[in-house]
Amino acid sequence: MKEKIHPQYDFVEVVCACGNKFLTRSTTKNLKLDICSACHPFFTGKQKLLDTEGRVDKFNKRFAATAGKTVVRKPKTEVKAKAKLVKKTVKKAAAPKKAAAKKTEKKAEAAEAK
Repeated sequence: MKEKIHPQYDFVEVVCACGNKFLTRSTTKNLKLDICSACHPFFTGKQKLLDTEGRVDKFNKRFAATAGKTVVRKPKTEVKAKAKLVKKTVKKAAAPKKAAAKKTEKKAEAAEAK
């Protein structure tokens, strides 16, 4: 290795926001952490929920509505087939209305012509 190109690798005291302190080695002079293994929820087993814009409440409401059961989503092909059937029935129902409207228009035109 070349000399005088590598930084000093010394012992440094690491300070966490929770007040925990420990020693490690680093090239920086001081280390300050926001969260460490002493206060992180994964390591402590304590769960901290930050509820931003009510998202946790929304999830809990949806979860309660299903009573904890997972909802199985239907395959896309089945959904598309049902959508096509609905469109066909709407078109069939609309077709007689259009024919009836045309008949009344023709009767009105015939009455005006007389």
